[in-house]
Amino acid sequence: MPELPEVEVSRMGIKPHATDQVVTKLEVRQSKLRWPVPDTLFDIEGQTIRAVKRRAKYLILETDIGYALVHLGMSGSLRVLPQAAEPDKHDHVDLHLSNGKVIRYNDPRRFGAWLWQEKGGDHPALEKLGPEPLTDAFTGEYLFEKAQGKRTAIKQFIMDNAVVVGVGNIYANESLFTSRIHPQRPAGQLRLEEANILVADIKDVLATAIKQGGTTLKDFTQADGKPGYFAQELLVYGRQGKPCPVCGTELDSVKIGQRNTVFCPECQK
Repeated sequence: MPELPEVEVSRMGIKPHATDQVVTKLEVRQSKLRWPVPDTLFDIEGQTIRAVKRRAKYLILETDIGYALVHLGMSGSLRVLPQAAEPDKHDHVDLHLSNGKVIRYNDPRRFGAWLWQEKGGDHPALEKLGPEPLTDAFTGEYLFEKAQGKRTAIKQFIMDNAVVVGVGNIYANESLFTSRIHPQRPAGQLRLEEANILVADIKDVLATAIKQGGTTLKDFTQADGKPGYFAQELLVYGRQGKPCPVCGTELDSVKIGQRNTVFCPECQK
């Protein structure tokens, strides 16, 4: 599933091609996505895309009358192609632009979404979301206060979008390792100094992933390839059974919230 860095790189990839362009046509070949594509989405036709933003793992295409909300689901991706490019089997939505290009949405599993919100309100999908992790609103003091009295495992806690958005499984594994915090530790046991370290490491891990993904921006305009997961330098995720990169101890794994969690039993006691 695309996580926050992949979605942010998608935003970076389509922004220069979509900003200040008029949507000349919306083409929906398959409306049965995670939620049915609403008829109101066609209101975007004739509108100028003023900005391409991101909130959590949603992309937001802003216009003067509202915004389109795009979620990539588990297998979705976006490309910017010439309008003459023939669609493939799983190319479900095209947004035709006045510059002769098309934003094309591909989603084999169809768990993504294209939604619409009129100006003057927030879409229900964006309600009850916690702060963005790379903003000043996400601090160690904030995380410490939110964790008070919580018995939830710290890994599950930082993956809760009501606490902070965008810390997916990969980045929770990596951040807890660099913070030397055991993933099963109850969130309420977190000390303030540990919360400060963990928040700093979450920010660093996500920012590094976005920087690594920046090398793939050219893929967004290549008709013969789809932007997907980019190569990342991961310390523990997917490396169970291998030696810890810090102490050499064999990395262990455990299921937390039905997600595989890799940790070092020595470094993360």
